[in-house]
Amino acid sequence: MGTRYRVRGWLDRETFMDLLRFSRYIGRERGYVLMELDEERMKKEGMSYADVYAKLSSLDVVEEDLKNIEKLLEARTRVDIWMGQDGWLRVKSGILLKPILSKLGVYLPYDKSERAYKAPPYMYPKLLELFKSEGLSVADSIGLARDTDIGRKLTFRGALRPYQEEALSRWISNGYRGVIALPTGSGKTVIAIAALAKLSVRSLVVVYTKEHVKQWVDAIRSFTDAGSLVGAYYGEEKTLAPITVTTYQTAYKKVRLFSTRFSFLVFDEAHHLPAEKFRFIALRMASPYRMGLSATVEREDGKHEEIFPLIGGIVYHASPKELAKQGFLAPFVIRRVKVDLSEDERKNYEEKKRRFQALAGSRTFQEIVEAAKRGDPTAIEALRIHADMRAIINESEEKLKAAERIAREELKKGSKIIIFTQYKKQAEEMARRLNCYLLHGGMDALSRARTLEKFKREKSGALVVTTVGDEGLDIPDANVGILLSGTGSRRQFIQRLGRLLRPQEGKKAVLYEVIMAKTSEEYQSLRRRGIL
Repeated sequence: MGTRYRVRGWLDRETFMDLLRFSRYIGRERGYVLMELDEERMKKEGMSYADVYAKLSSLDVVEEDLKNIEKLLEARTRVDIWMGQDGWLRVKSGILLKPILSKLGVYLPYDKSERAYKAPPYMYPKLLELFKSEGLSVADSIGLARDTDIGRKLTFRGALRPYQEEALSRWISNGYRGVIALPTGSGKTVIAIAALAKLSVRSLVVVYTKEHVKQWVDAIRSFTDAGSLVGAYYGEEKTLAPITVTTYQTAYKKVRLFSTRFSFLVFDEAHHLPAEKFRFIALRMASPYRMGLSATVEREDGKHEEIFPLIGGIVYHASPKELAKQGFLAPFVIRRVKVDLSEDERKNYEEKKRRFQALAGSRTFQEIVEAAKRGDPTAIEALRIHADMRAIINESEEKLKAAERIAREELKKGSKIIIFTQYKKQAEEMARRLNCYLLHGGMDALSRARTLEKFKREKSGALVVTTVGDEGLDIPDANVGILLSGTGSRRQFIQRLGRLLRPQEGKKAVLYEVIMAKTSEEYQSLRRRGIL
């Protein structure tokens, strides 16, 4: 038997015929008109239980019967959403969800044993939004959409520059989601902290290194009144606070712990996310509010197109030139210094180049790398020869001489210099010649920190760094950079240039590129400078 309801008194013909659109007439009972809901008629008329309830609410229906229909309405329009044991969301309802979920444009697998659809946690806010737009009620056991504040409203103690205000505004208007791409030294961290204070919800900040964790904790406490609400979760320190700072590695390992705990998710150095392990974090976190911070809007491999949508797309971008022109970064000039291989080096280089081209054929370098991974002997040999070509360039005496000459000339002027190189051996030789400070990945964290602190205290001097200096190197008064070796990566170039652009009174930054003429370094230089 279907759901019955009673209407008091007599019904005029028009009202009675209207009720017959979705009900069957049963008869009269003690002064009431007795009707029964008919789902077939409802479907034929295109009526939902919400439509029926609205109709009956305007009539003199017995209150108990109306409440029963209200319960039926809730059951027939309710969607249950919870987190499964495997870390995936589950979505279940008494109504047919397939046509509704198809509007997401993403295939969601159906688990027959649970009679529920499975969805990656990052889709949590999209699912809530979809169900709300469809007029469905959600029984949400995750609860990130409610009760996630940190107990009080945080106060932001900083002052945002105009471009920072604009970046924050665009992020807010994009639904509190998106990537902000600004050069190193432009204050991306401050924008994120302002957003954190504005939301005042449970927040997770994911950073690249342990050194960055401390920097972020200190910055949040400095720019807000968060105090003890801030904690670090990594390595030996395991403080799970309302505002938690962690590393990418820890977030990957502990994603099940973090997944439904934080409403606001910040990815510092977001260009790292396309790495498979780190992408996993963005997919498995349910956080509805997301912000990515990056020095550039794209990666050389194009994988930014895969990951940035998981954060909300790019909402703001400004180049070093734009910000320098506005006076927010130090004005800068880039000087290209070309050197030549010796006659013997040139002969050796050209011979290896011919062999490399013969082995490579029409394949791109990336295709050669992929083929080598599959065990292709010609690709493996091609990569070995390519490494030999790089070694000829990077071990060239002329390159080291040029960098040494530039450094000594700048030191006479009282400059504070950072020399960038890709290679530890080259870095050690350069530091030996100049008798200066050295940072490389083979040093332990404590030694690196001590070296950096000593160099920061110097008014003038030189520091040679390998790629360990591409992330988080903060030396505000450095005004000269020497790019001894690098790649064609525009992101790396912007990061290295950014180390020199902290504004100071009267400061003008200079970045020297020491380029080996008539080699791949000329192309790399053109490629990376294109971003300017």
